[in-house]
Amino acid sequence: MPEALAQVRRLDFLSAGEQRTLNQIRGHEYLAMFGPVEEFILPYVVEHARTKLSGDDYRVRALLQFAGEEAKHIHLFKRFRQQFDAGFGTPCEFIGPAEEIQRFVLSHSPLGAGIAILHIEWITLRHYIEGVRDDQDLDPQFKSLLKNHWLEESQHTSSTP
Repeated sequence: MPEALAQVRRLDFLSAGEQRTLNQIRGHEYLAMFGPVEEFILPYVVEHARTKLSGDDYRVRALLQFAGEEAKHIHLFKRFRQQFDAGFGTPCEFIGPAEEIQRFVLSHSPLGAGIAILHIEWITLRHYIEGVRDDQDLDPQFKSLLKNHWLEESQHTSSTP
């Protein structure tokens, strides 16, 4: 996790090894957060695509592309959590279940949910640009995951309904 997001070095009462472990836990938290988020974005986008099926063909295709990428991201972040859990050796729980988060977010107005989704998309972009892109000390696989997620999220911010 980039120091700009993890902020573990300022905890000078921790040893270097403890800082690294805390950094890994914070990296897990950060990426695990995307799982429940992607799981409420997908039904939101699918519902918007459904209502536009008899309308603008380009808009429907953009929404379906967006939905397909969100479904892929759900799988990606579930796979990340499985790999982390297998390799870290200590369970790191996270908020959930995702279905409850989805139900809560989607219980609000479509405009409110859409604004929240767009904000999350922008946060993803900003975090990558400001904290990940130029950090040469990051694990290459972690950096690649965030870069590819950033590339796809960049497309969404210009096509979010």
